[in-house]
Amino acid sequence: MTDQAGQRPEQAALEAALRTTVEAQFARTMEDLRRLVRVPSVSWPAFDPAHVAQSAEAIAELLRDTGVFDVVDIRRAPVADGEGVEGADPELGQPAVVARREARNGRPTVLLYAHHDVQPPGRDDDWLTPPFEPTERDGRLFGRGAADDKAGVMAHIGAIRALAAAAEAEGRDLDLGIAIFIEGEEEWASQSFGNFLRENRELLAADAIIVADSSNWDTETPALTVALRGAVAFNMSVRTLDHALHSGMHGGAVPDAMLATVRLLDTLWNADGSVAVDGLIRADIDTPEYDEARLREESGLLDGVSPIGRGEILSRVWAQPAITITGIDAPDVANASNTLIPSVRVRVSARIAPGQDPAAAYAAITKHLADRAPYGARVEFEGGDLGQAFLVDTSGWAVSEVRGAMADAWQREPVDIGVGGSIPFIAELVEEFPAAQILVTGVEDPDGRAHSPNESLHIESFRRSLLTEALFLARLDARAG
Repeated sequence: MTDQAGQRPEQAALEAALRTTVEAQFARTMEDLRRLVRVPSVSWPAFDPAHVAQSAEAIAELLRDTGVFDVVDIRRAPVADGEGVEGADPELGQPAVVARREARNGRPTVLLYAHHDVQPPGRDDDWLTPPFEPTERDGRLFGRGAADDKAGVMAHIGAIRALAAAAEAEGRDLDLGIAIFIEGEEEWASQSFGNFLRENRELLAADAIIVADSSNWDTETPALTVALRGAVAFNMSVRTLDHALHSGMHGGAVPDAMLATVRLLDTLWNADGSVAVDGLIRADIDTPEYDEARLREESGLLDGVSPIGRGEILSRVWAQPAITITGIDAPDVANASNTLIPSVRVRVSARIAPGQDPAAAYAAITKHLADRAPYGARVEFEGGDLGQAFLVDTSGWAVSEVRGAMADAWQREPVDIGVGGSIPFIAELVEEFPAAQILVTGVEDPDGRAHSPNESLHIESFRRSLLTEALFLARLDARAG
């Protein structure tokens, strides 16, 4: 017998109890999130790695306290292709937290992924409140990592706590298998990710994988991320002189490196700002309605500044390539002298459409630049970092289950979205666990400002995201494997 929603009465009663439990535990969940945000766990090499280790220890303790797992551990793996100094141990990546409980009675196993490292905070003056002092204001929790991705960590932990409490109230054990992987270096290119998966494959193997590192459509509407652009990033050096020259004596006859660099970089785009590199493709992805007014609101585009690109706005950020210059090594204004600069170094960051091979994209962009170097400038490239794009197979049972859980938790049907950013390691998850269904979810929203000053988490959205995961886990716990 089932109720009107198609659930057995006992399952409906369990989910009602689960809602009550999530609500009762929410203050505790938020306090644990605040504690994690206070740890400045920046994984970049210039920052103290002790903070990342401290963050890992705190999360491991939270997982042990659930009483759910057979194994909870903190582990590291060698960085990709990192052999270290001859005769010495390989260079290790940042500490990750792993845990596992085995499935019982034919139930599936789900792997829950998030990351506990964060981006550098940037300048304190750009923050309205200290970046590592979580501050609640206007229904949002501000702080570096509050959204990306310590809220993802706590969505997992909060959902597990609620599920365990509901099962205990019924006088039974959980049958669902749960594996946990809380990475410690996602913000520093996940350099040990592939090696970590291979070394811990048995511990992490699962039928479905939740990657809690994306966004919802808005603060009232959940979303499942089904498309991610890939990434290509590299440094380019442009040189025209063997030493600096007085600009008054040689300017107008001798091309300096800045002139050559500016003219060369300008060839990357058409007049409308769309990418002008042959060999970069676009994907065919259906996009929801999204107008320029919403773009302006969510991006902070200044009055009078026009959007760039061609086609539907969401196609531009989900399905088309984009190229951004994210850094320039040259004298700053405070140190600018009347000098012709001999060399300039820039960081080129490209996003590529789903379906584009990143190695082919890297070759296309560097060939474009090398072929167009003005005045015979010498151009060199270094450090090509490549990330695969990703398209989710939405035909599996896990996608159906998570969409249903989203609809019930948010009281609104979810939207399938693409994301302009990249999560390159998902391709490695697919390679290592080809039979697992990948679900890319998240707790962020368009105003969360991840990676930027004043990053924040919309608290009510987080509450619904946590309930979504708890309902999803409960339905898997009741599902035959």
